[in-house]
Amino acid sequence: MDWIPLCISGRLALITTLILMISAAPVAYFLTLSRFKGKILCEALINLPLVLPPTVLGFYLLTIMGPKGFLGRLWEWVIHAPLVFSFSGIVIASIIYSLPFAVMPMKAAFIKIDRRLIESAFVLGLSPISTFFRVVLPNSIGGIVASAILVFVHTLGEFGVILMVGGSIPGETKVASIAIYEAVEALRYRDAGVMSLTLLIICYAVLIMVNLLSEKKSRGA
Repeated sequence: MDWIPLCISGRLALITTLILMISAAPVAYFLTLSRFKGKILCEALINLPLVLPPTVLGFYLLTIMGPKGFLGRLWEWVIHAPLVFSFSGIVIASIIYSLPFAVMPMKAAFIKIDRRLIESAFVLGLSPISTFFRVVLPNSIGGIVASAILVFVHTLGEFGVILMVGGSIPGETKVASIAIYEAVEALRYRDAGVMSLTLLIICYAVLIMVNLLSEKKSRGA
C-alpha cells in the first residue's frame, strides 16, 4: 500500500487552506462592505468553480498555465521550470478551485456582524484595515474556522482539476483521488478500498467538527 498520494493530498490541502485563509478574508470583507458596479459579476466569477465542471476549469487553467499561456510563460521566466505537471501548478489550480469555499462562509460570517460595531469603529477613527483586524475578525472566528475546514476537505477530494493541470506524476502530483482511480483501473480494489476508507474517515471527522462548531455557535447566540 502506497501512502505517498495521501501525504501529497494532505500537503496540498494544508498549503491551499493556509493561502486561502490569508487571501480570501480581505476579499470576503470587501464584498461584504462595498457597493460598486459590477459586484454581481465579481461574485459570480468567484463562485464560478461551484457550478463549472472541473474538467472545463482544468482545461482553461491548463491553457493559461501551459508553456504558451501568459502565466506559464511568466512562471518559466522567473522560476526556470514549467508550471503545469508540477506541485506548484496543482497548488495554484487548487486555490482557484477552492476559492468560493473559502469566501462564502467568511462572507456569511461577516454579514452577521452587527453593523453598529463596524460603524462605531469608524466613528472612533479606526481605518477599514484596523476595523477588519480588531472588530471583524474577532467576531467571525466560527465562520473562518468553518471556511478553513471546508477548504481542507474539498481539496482532499479534488480530482478533475488536479488531473488536468498536474497529471499523475508519482511523488509529485499523484494525489489520493487519482491514486484511487488508477487502483480501480488496475483492479487493485484492496488498495483503492483502504485509501477510500481513510479519506472517508477523515472527511467524516471533519464534518463532525463543522457540525459541533455550528451547534456551539448557535447555543452561544
